[in-house]
Amino acid sequence: MPSFEGIRAAMIIADEFEDAEAVEPKKALEAAGIAVTVIGLRKGMHRGKRSAQLMAEKTFAEVSPRDFDLLVIPGGRAPERLRVEQAPVRFVKDFWEMGRPVAAICHGPQLLISAGVLAPGRRLTAWKGIRDDVKLTGAEVLDQPVVVDGNLVTSRQPSDIPQFNRAMLELLEKRLAA
Repeated sequence: MPSFEGIRAAMIIADEFEDAEAVEPKKALEAAGIAVTVIGLRKGMHRGKRSAQLMAEKTFAEVSPRDFDLLVIPGGRAPERLRVEQAPVRFVKDFWEMGRPVAAICHGPQLLISAGVLAPGRRLTAWKGIRDDVKLTGAEVLDQPVVVDGNLVTSRQPSDIPQFNRAMLELLEKRLAA
């Protein structure tokens, strides 16, 4: 396994994030030695759809996309809550424009849609309830556990988390080797 020392990931959340889609990727990244900063509209504890809780250590006003090497967007209702606010949409757009890896699972691509970064020729997967929204951007939607397209890693649902985590780490490893 490569050394991910010094690599920083931003995980953006809001209340009602899908528990496993935030908690499990965070654990996997930290186990690989990656520092994960949880960012929210407000600092403090955020509750998942079930029983998980994550502490947002920073707000969008306190960070810059330049501070991070990877952006993780968990699903659940959090992306819907975030996509209607200017700060997270701007953060996602600015991060995307830097060409660094972005990983979105389930409803996470809703933020990519609102940031205007999906386009014809892009390939990804998402929760079945937002596939039509993704298609309207011109992107191709595939129904498979994980899709890697350039700097973008996407997955559909909690059962895809092992493949999602592996793909995030593999993409980071390739970027470090380049």
